[in-house]
Amino acid sequence: MVKRLLIANRGEIARRIARTCRRLGIEYVAVHSEADGAAAHLEGAFEQVLLGPSPAANSYLRVDALVDAALRTGCDAVHPGYGFLSENPQFAAAVAEAGLVFVGPGADTIAAMGDKATAKRLMAEAGVPVLPGSADATESADEIRAHAARIGYPVILKPVAGGGGKGMRVIEREDDLAPAVEAAVRLARANFGDGRLLVERYLRRPRHIEVQVFGDAHGTVVHLFERECSLQRRHQKIVEEAPAVNLPADVREALLSAAVRGARAIGYVNAGTFEFVLDGTGEFFFLEVNTRLQVEHPVTEAVTGLDLVEWQLRVAAGERLPLSQGEITASGHAIEVRVYAEDPDADFRPAPGRVLDTRWPTGLRVDAAFDTTGDVPVFYDPMIAKIIAHGPARPAALVRLRDAVRDTAVLGLTTNLGFLADLLGDTRVSAGLIDTHLVDEFTARAAGHPRDLEPVAAACAAAMTLPAGGGAASPWSGSLGPLDREVLDPEAPLGRVACRVGSRPLEAALLSRRAGALTVAVAGERYGVTCAQDGTLVRGTAGESRWTGLRRADGCELVVDGRRIALTLAVSGEDDGAAGTDTVTSPMPGTVVQLPVSVGDFVRQGDTVAIVEAMKMENRILAPADGVVEEIRCALAEIVSADQILVVIGQEQGEQAA
Repeated sequence: MVKRLLIANRGEIARRIARTCRRLGIEYVAVHSEADGAAAHLEGAFEQVLLGPSPAANSYLRVDALVDAALRTGCDAVHPGYGFLSENPQFAAAVAEAGLVFVGPGADTIAAMGDKATAKRLMAEAGVPVLPGSADATESADEIRAHAARIGYPVILKPVAGGGGKGMRVIEREDDLAPAVEAAVRLARANFGDGRLLVERYLRRPRHIEVQVFGDAHGTVVHLFERECSLQRRHQKIVEEAPAVNLPADVREALLSAAVRGARAIGYVNAGTFEFVLDGTGEFFFLEVNTRLQVEHPVTEAVTGLDLVEWQLRVAAGERLPLSQGEITASGHAIEVRVYAEDPDADFRPAPGRVLDTRWPTGLRVDAAFDTTGDVPVFYDPMIAKIIAHGPARPAALVRLRDAVRDTAVLGLTTNLGFLADLLGDTRVSAGLIDTHLVDEFTARAAGHPRDLEPVAAACAAAMTLPAGGGAASPWSGSLGPLDREVLDPEAPLGRVACRVGSRPLEAALLSRRAGALTVAVAGERYGVTCAQDGTLVRGTAGESRWTGLRRADGCELVVDGRRIALTLAVSGEDDGAAGTDTVTSPMPGTVVQLPVSVGDFVRQGDTVAIVEAMKMENRILAPADGVVEEIRCALAEIVSADQILVVIGQEQGEQAA
């Protein structure tokens, strides 16, 4: 068995691998970049090794630094996790050449499966169904046009060296082919160093089903059943479950058999995932092989009761698979969501920053990058956690997961939790009528009918500030009086709180006050609000919504049904700031790449006042209201932090200028 393991990764997957190491009594070495010097994945490590500066290219992607770290700390094996170098054949080869064990398949297998054309040819030779298309990858537009004419439109272009759906393009008619090929080749060269493309038949509403396989060095290959991965956003999985929903028994058996047959044909060793697309008739086709542990492996662990990381370590040490195919069973249903630091209301723009406090759900499995507080650096993937629910059947697991997601609170940065809660409540998801287009359609529909949770948040903010009533800095006006008071007239409430969400003014009126329960009116609606202290946070309900709040210097930050809302509170006796100034802050750490305004400029609400680049994306920072630029507190090329003030806008002057 492995004695000391270098975990060549970060975040939640590094912590996940470390848990198995601790259970098995294996010492582990943690690596980190400068940005991750205080990260939670370093806790409990036998030794911590700094790889280099924060960018991944200078740290987590340095093959030489990782191999050297393993040798210097006396490791006998390296686990790559997923992402970074996990499917890099050069890394696997370098680990083996250094006399260390690579926890995964061999470099030759990784290289063969990483080339989509080679993988497709090998699977076809093994009798695994493959999509009609080109056998060889090419950059030639003429060759691609000939293949498309033979296959018939629509077709899909796939970079041969790509992954995660990046660079794929769907072509509906021949007139669109030439410019699409040119753009796809250019993107593939830039991102993967290889511009060659495959062209294949495009399935309009496919499902994405994958099979977990394991092989050992003694020639045994088994499957650990299948997973449903059809709920994707732009080819990126966000919800996974096991088993696949509404899958006929004969199709399931054929899928499992095809995956095992393909794995045996290439002599597969360690953990791997065979991915397939399934059309509406039940016909399925090979998509690719992921030669690593998958992000979604917890749902397989939940239904089988097995530890896939332990299996990986045992197989890497030369042991036989712990169980035969007949001994592997599955029970119940498991569903997982991926929690990202991103803003669904801003086209899912990454939202890195500092997490101030967190409340993960209890009673469910949570694989997270941190327990309560931590940083989400701009340099890496913004996934921060996975929440996994298991139940005797799918409906029970789905309800448990949705309730848990709604009750989860991450304070300090924006996440996709609210979006996930709404998605899990969609009727098509509940019925299992899913395909790879459902999430994009759901997103488009939700954008046209957004939930307005700001009045709910104002009611909750009022409730959480009530204990401060009567204090010198109280946001309350009026006479709150003792408990057990109630009024009937919203125009003559017990007290009022004035607040703003961005440039939107809101007022919360207190209608009744009892121990732990209030009635608050906001924007013509009444909310029954409960609240209770939970450490530094306040938690409760508002009607059917669940909320968590944190007091900040100028107001409150709340998470309502998974959505983050920040409110500014006006101290009693002052105005609400509507005629004062607005400070425009950076929503994430990053670099200022444009400053299109100057002091004295008049700006309209929604005008761009700065552009901050983070995670290779340009994020436009907008004016919250009309006004005149009074101050600019940043400079071009300056690295700014989350919530740092960039521009100050005077509203009163702006109204006069207008």
